Amino acid sequence: QVQLVESGGGLVQPGGSLRLSCVSTTLTAETPNIGWFRETPGKEREGVSCISSGEGMIYYADSVQGRFTISRDNAKNTVYLQMNSLKPEDTAKYFCARTDRLPCWGRPRVHEYDYWGQGTQVTVSS
Repeated sequence: QVQLVESGGGLVQPGGSLRLSCVSTTLTAETPNIGWFRETPGKEREGVSCISSGEGMIYYADSVQGRFTISRDNAKNTVYLQMNSLKPEDTAKYFCARTDRLPCWGRPRVHEYDYWGQGTQVTVSS
C-alpha cells in the first residue's frame, strides 16, 4: 500500500523560507507524478506544483512561480518543496499526493491523484 508522509511545516515570518518533504513508501524513477496541494478553510484544495520522473516535467501555479521549487530524490523516496519569500497568503495546510496514471503536464487537479498524505500546516505570520 502506498503511503505518503509530509513534514517540514511550521510558523514563519513573511519573507521567510520553509522546505517541505514528502516521503513515499515507493518512489522510483518510474513513478510518474508527485504533486503538492494546499488547502485553507472554506476554500477548495488547490494544486501548487508537481513533478514527473524521467522527462523532468515540472509545473508551478502562477501564485508560487519564482518562489517555490519542487525537486525529487528517488534514492530517498522523497519529493521536496522549497518555499522562499513566503507571504501570509501562503498560509495553508499542504498536502503531497501521487498518481501513477498521469504525468505532470499542467496544474495538478485533485481528481487526478490517487494517494494522499495527511498534510502539514504552514503558517506565515509576523
